[in-house]
Formats: sequence, structure tokens, C-alpha cells
Amino acid sequence: MAPSFKWWGKESHRGTPVVVKMENPKWSMVELEGPSDEDFIIEDESNNNRENKGRGKNAKQLTWVLLLKAHKAAGCLASVAPALLGLVSAVKRRVAAGRTDADADSVGGGGREKEDPTVKSRFYSFIKVFLFVSLMLLCFEVAAYFKGWHFEAPRFWGSSFGVRGVFDWVYSMWVFVRVEYLAPPLQFLANVCIVLFIVQSLDRLVLCLGCFWIRFKKIKSVPKGGDVDLESGEKGFFPMVLVQIPMCNEREVYQQSIGAVCNLDWPKSKLLIQVLDDSDDITTQSLIREEVEKWQKEGVNIVYRHRVIRTGYKAGNLKSAMNCSYVKDYEFVSIFDADFQPTPDFLKRTVPHFKDNDELGLVQARWSFVNKDENLLTRLQNINLAFHFEVEQQVNGVFINFFGFNGTAGVWRIKALEDAGGWLERTTVEDMDIAVRAHLHGWKFIFLNDVECQCELPESYEAYRKQQHRWHSGPMQLFRLCLPDIIRSKISVWKKFNMIFLFFLLRKLILPFYSFTLFCIILPMTMFVPEAELPALVVCYIPATMSLLSILPAPKSFPFIVPYLLFENTMSVTKFNAMISGLFQLGSAYEWVVTKKSGRSSEGDLVSLIEKGPKHHQRGSSAPDLTEIKEEIQLQEKKAASKKKHNRIYMKELALAFLLLTASARSLLSAQGIHFYFLLFQGISFLLVGLDLIGEQVD
Repeated sequence: MAPSFKWWGKESHRGTPVVVKMENPKWSMVELEGPSDEDFIIEDESNNNRENKGRGKNAKQLTWVLLLKAHKAAGCLASVAPALLGLVSAVKRRVAAGRTDADADSVGGGGREKEDPTVKSRFYSFIKVFLFVSLMLLCFEVAAYFKGWHFEAPRFWGSSFGVRGVFDWVYSMWVFVRVEYLAPPLQFLANVCIVLFIVQSLDRLVLCLGCFWIRFKKIKSVPKGGDVDLESGEKGFFPMVLVQIPMCNEREVYQQSIGAVCNLDWPKSKLLIQVLDDSDDITTQSLIREEVEKWQKEGVNIVYRHRVIRTGYKAGNLKSAMNCSYVKDYEFVSIFDADFQPTPDFLKRTVPHFKDNDELGLVQARWSFVNKDENLLTRLQNINLAFHFEVEQQVNGVFINFFGFNGTAGVWRIKALEDAGGWLERTTVEDMDIAVRAHLHGWKFIFLNDVECQCELPESYEAYRKQQHRWHSGPMQLFRLCLPDIIRSKISVWKKFNMIFLFFLLRKLILPFYSFTLFCIILPMTMFVPEAELPALVVCYIPATMSLLSILPAPKSFPFIVPYLLFENTMSVTKFNAMISGLFQLGSAYEWVVTKKSGRSSEGDLVSLIEKGPKHHQRGSSAPDLTEIKEEIQLQEKKAASKKKHNRIYMKELALAFLLLTASARSLLSAQGIHFYFLLFQGISFLLVGLDLIGEQVD
């Protein structure tokens, strides 16, 4: 029932009647009718009365607006408590059912090397000691605060120690030590990291300006011979193309990649597909082999290869396939990972760039993601990779003709691969390795931003963390191995500088180093050693500007700019650990784990195909057994629903969360506003990641 509100005045209510409903726990407002003509037409009144009534009406309307806003605020406040309770209950459930990252590693997985526990615990032990010292210092400073010292050196030295007491003497010595011995080296390290931070920010700014210039000038790579037309006959450019699909125990996605590649629009006599299966699961091997046989019956040139001994991981798989005798008949090779789905015209839009361009060794297409809106983790990954392709790859491809091969969705000239020495098994980033060696031999690369290939993002933090560890430890391994070759190569001095300083040092080493050191170590330390300072420009404004630039290629993700900034700093722990492991060849440097796929894209494509029905038979497509496929999908969904999922608790992230929250409490006592907010939200970000509250849970 609507309240009458007759207490407002003696005269009848004018204006917009409003009914306020209480719907536990939220409020809602319903507008019944608009203002009538009587609210605006006043007759037979003097000018003074009109003015007074007008003022009264304005006051009433303003009061009603304020009342409505108060109701909305009450609704928001009413929803805060249930949300907090839900979050707390979720944390309790995940902690109770969770496994630590150490437990997860002890369970192990196929195809990964066991990491030395001594090496692994060294980094974690350092963080624990740092946290313990920070907690002790916080208690110490709180006690000093209540004594009224306000975090400054007390004005007593020498003989007054005995009068003041032991605590006063200890605190005075602590202030003396931090002023004389701790603050200078800490400030020096902070200044070094600030310089590195500014240099890296300038590099990102230059890349963004280059991307803007490409858009402004509408620069686009166009084949010299024009687009391929299948109906052109003799004018068409149809060289022999080999397509490779390396996979390992990827049962969820093998159908989508094989089906998409078999539908490539290219003459059958000029195309051969190799399915390179490294699976050690017998059931998965049988399923993939049956899928290949099914497409063979459809007339597709496709072969199945399986290695009994899986040496060298993906590089060893590709190297083994290139040693086949029939490969010499082919001029180009295109590679697709198991979760990639090229469009039928992929080869028509990439291979023509090689025509009349003998210096071109690689054509790389852009990735697009079928599950980018699945959860917060995939949204943040989409921001990162959109900047990587739209800005980094495109700018380097246009102005330098060099970038790191992404390992998939690209076409290589086989002669360039052979000239560079072929696939090597010496690192976990075989794609970057072959690209660097090919560039040193003078081959050029082209990036096509308008050619996309669909794939899948990891939806769990565990899978994403393993992927990022491999992506950041491998480049450091490669840098140690390639540095002498880069120095001795015959490329120009500018290209050597770009490869050594920009490509390797700045973007692969300095970025994770300063991100972790500056924001996770130095910033908390400056709260306990206030004589060393970090300006607000470095803590807030420059990172916010860089995040804004990073999010420009994905403008729809703008609401996630703050979570993106916090999450990138959170991931600096994994990236820094991986970088150190690769640089110094520690235990986890050669760790290889196949990124877990969910197969969402293949399920959606197959279900839509079943619902539409086979209206016409595409070239090389397989129309039968759609009912069986649908039943198999439903069976997999039931199994997935019945399978118990759990989260993993990441101890390093949790330790850093409590460290940052401790530092935020210390900054609050010393009234450092912007530092407090940054440390608080960054600590909460570490806490959420440490409890695995971001992304999907792990089977």
C-alpha cells in the first residue's frame, strides 16, 4: 500500500504521484501518472501568489527527487549485506574444498617435469619472511603512534634512554637504522624501477602512436597479385600447402579444428592435412583417428600421425612431421593448434601475400576468442591479447617486418623454416625461437589484423597461470641462447637494438621485473620506511594512463579498466617467477603443460549445426552422425555436471595479499591517501586470486 504523505501540506497533492513498494530486500518506485494540466495552469491569482506557489511547487518537486534518490540508495544498501554474506560463504566453501598449489603440483599431470621443491620454495620463503617482518613493524609502529610520536624520530638520544625505557630506546634505534641504512638503498632501487617504468611506458605510448598512424593512414598489407578467385582458373595462385594440427590429449576440441581445416577453400590436389597427435590417452587416440578416417572417406587429403615417444613437446612433434618424405613437394605450411577454427577462406586471404614477394617468410593472422565474455578472467585476457595483436604485432609488422610468431594461425614458407634451421626443442617457446632465427637470416614477416582465427581462452586461473609461466620463462631461455647469434648476425644495428633491447629486455624482462618489484615489494616497504618515497604520479596516474591505452583496442571492456590494472599487477608474481626461472635455468624453466580447453566453441557450433539442419552439403563437410554428436555432447555435459570441481589455494598470492593489506594499514596510520587505496585494492586483488575466486573452478 502506498503511503499517503498527507503531512506535507493541507492542500491536495500536485505533481507526479509516486507509489513506493517495499520488495524485500530491495525498494522499487512505480510512476503512476504524469503531471496534469492543473499543475501548470493557475488562474485568478495575483502575481505574488503565483510566484509563491511556484516556489512552493519547486520545493516540493526537489523534495520528491531527493526522496526518490534516498529510496534508491536504501535499495543499494539493502543489497550490500547479502552480497557480502554470499562472498564470505563462497570463500568458506572454496577454502574448505580447495587444494594448495603445492598439493596440485604433487598430484602432477601428464607431460610435465617435476620441479625441484627447494627451488620452488625459495621465492615463497622470501615472501613469508617479508610478511612476518612487516607484521612486526606494523605492531611496532602502532605502539609508537599511540605514544604520540607520529612515526618520527623521538627527540631523545644518549642519556635519556634510561629515563624513557627499553621500548623508546629500541624505537629510536629503529628510526636511526632506517634513516641511515635502509632509506638510501631503498630510494635508489625505487628510482631505478621508476626509470624502467617510465621507459616501458614510453615504449607503450610509441606503439599506440604507431597504431594510430596506421589507422589514420589506412595502412594495410595487400597481396601484390590481388585476392585469389577460385573461378579464375589459370590466374589463381594455388601453391602446394601443408596444414598441420598438433595436439596432445585435447579431447574436448579436436573435432572443431579438424572439421574447420577440412573445410578450407583450397583445391584438394594442392592441400594436405597432417593431424599430429601426441596423446598418451588411448581413448583420445582412437577418437582422433576415427575422426580422421571419417574425413578421409569424404575425399579430404588428411593423414593421422602419432608419436610413441613424446620428446620435445610441440617442437618435437612439428620437427618429426617435417621430416616426412612428401613434405618436399609442398611450398608452404600452415599451423593450427587444436582449439583453432580457421574460416574457409583463410588460405585465400593469407597465401597470396607470398606471391612475387620472395623475402616474405611468415604471414600471421589475428586471434579472436569465442569465450571472451565467459567470466572476468576471460574478459581481462581479451584486453591483454587485443592490445598484443592490434598494437604490438601490427605496429612491429608494418614498421619493422618482425614480430614473434604466435605458434598458430600462421603460414610459413617452408624454405624460410629450413633456412632458419627448422624446429628446435631447446626452449618451451619454439614459435618465438623459429621467428628470431628466421629474422636473423633476413626473412620478413607480415601481420594481417583483418584476418581472424577463432580460438578459446583458458577459463580457469590454474590453466592461465601455467600458460603465462611458459610464455614468460621461455623468452628468457631463448634470450640466453640467441644473444651471441644476434650480435654476430648481419642484420642492421637498428634491428639488433630492437631485438635485444625492445623485444627481449624491455618487454620480456624489464616489464615483469619492475611490475613485481615496484608495486609488490618497494611500495609496501616505503610504508615502513617513510624516508623513501614513491610519488603519486608513479603509484596512480601513470599506471592508470597506461591501462587506458591498453584498453583502447577493446573499447567495450572499458568498465574493467580498474580490475585490469589490479590483475596485471597480481599476475606479476607468476611472470616474475617465470622470468627468473628462465633466465637462470631453474627447475621450472622447462615446465610444459598443455593449456586446458573447455570445448565451448565446438559444442556451440555443433549444436547450432544440428538445430539448423543440413540445408546443403558443403565441400568436404561431413553431414552424417549429427544425432550421435548431439547425444555425445549431452553425455559430456552430464559427466561434467556430476564431476566434482574444486579450487586451488595459491600460497604466494595469499602471502602477498596479507603483506599489501598490512602495508595499507600502515599507510592509513600515516595518512597517505592514494597509497592506502592502491595497497588496499591491490591486496584485495591478490586475496581473490589467491583463493581462486576468479575464473572457473578446476575439474
